[in-house]
Amino acid sequence: MSKHSTVWLEWVKRLQAISQSGLTYAKDVYDIERYEQLRDLSLEMMNKYTDMEIEQIRDLFAGETGYATPKVDIRGVVFRNDRILMVREKSDGGWSLPGGWADIGISPGETATKEIKEESGFDTTPARLLAVLDKAKHNHPPSAYHIYKIFIRCEIVGGQASGGMETSDVRFFSEDSLPPLSLERNTEFQIKLMFEFLKDPGKAPVFD
Repeated sequence: MSKHSTVWLEWVKRLQAISQSGLTYAKDVYDIERYEQLRDLSLEMMNKYTDMEIEQIRDLFAGETGYATPKVDIRGVVFRNDRILMVREKSDGGWSLPGGWADIGISPGETATKEIKEESGFDTTPARLLAVLDKAKHNHPPSAYHIYKIFIRCEIVGGQASGGMETSDVRFFSEDSLPPLSLERNTEFQIKLMFEFLKDPGKAPVFD
């Protein structure tokens, strides 16, 4: 996707958020009609600048209700012998910190340990918040959602390495020998940032 299209994508996401929030609170029938038109326009624009069909976009991009807020992606950060735990994603073959979407009814720390268990086989306990990053401010592929990424340091308390439903391999990597990354999930800058916390335990949490 070109830089031009990326700018359009950001505009489209803002239009969709305005329409979604407007439909949540609008009472006047004419206002509701205008917000529905704005939502449909955002779908058409997304279709123009992606390869997705309108119905796919409607289900993925405009299917949510309520006041529009960022989605939350949580990544578990685990070190052993100065190496970082990573899992290989079946979807693209790249490597990432274990993690996924935040779950309703489960705290961020609980989500981190759940994802680590499901994707790597290790039992962990959450220890420290390391970073809260805005995905749009980092070198990820364009996304239809506005996403906050939360990185939580966890300590191994049991279990053993094993892949999961979405992962095919589990390994620990040193900072100078990182594997090909799943850029949808994490960037080299973010992984190296996690190593900064390993080198400096007193480093303050980072946020955008």
